[in-house]
Amino acid sequence: MIENLHLEVLLAAGYALFLILVAIGLELFGRHSHRRSGQFRTASFKYHGHLDVWECPCGHHLHRHDHDPQRGIVRYRAPAHTCNACIKKPDCTDSDHGREIINTLGSWIDTQTGRFHRGMSLALLVLAAFILAVEMFRYRTGPELLLLCCLLAGVAILALRLIRRFLPVPGRRDSPSLLMEVEKSAKQ
Repeated sequence: MIENLHLEVLLAAGYALFLILVAIGLELFGRHSHRRSGQFRTASFKYHGHLDVWECPCGHHLHRHDHDPQRGIVRYRAPAHTCNACIKKPDCTDSDHGREIINTLGSWIDTQTGRFHRGMSLALLVLAAFILAVEMFRYRTGPELLLLCCLLAGVAILALRLIRRFLPVPGRRDSPSLLMEVEKSAKQ
């Protein structure tokens, strides 16, 4: 079957497949880096959900200090006098106002870095779709058209999934608008 395909179609299909894999890799890398940065910020700290506080390695609590529902961030801070008197302060924080932990309420896509990764992934998929569409107009024979249509359908499905999760949709569990509603109802 490969011997019936034109070399340019094979090269274009291979390049489009490479772009698809890079887009998927960016998504995976973005999620992984977000998860790792969250673990780094809270290393050796414990969260107590029933109290809504973080506990430092020395046993002191960081209480909810600030909440920004538009950005989906909650800041927890330890009292300044507690941190300033702590023997582990040089290893923990350089702030004279107490150690602070910033917790994001949304998923990784709600962060600036997540939106950047998603935008780059979508741009790569648009480029792959463009390359495949141009090749479809140039080579309209059976095997070439079948290969290019299959790859273009894969690009379209993946792009639609990424776009659907990229845009805020009311009623979706991880939607930023729903997160703000949840926080408002929790305050009441």
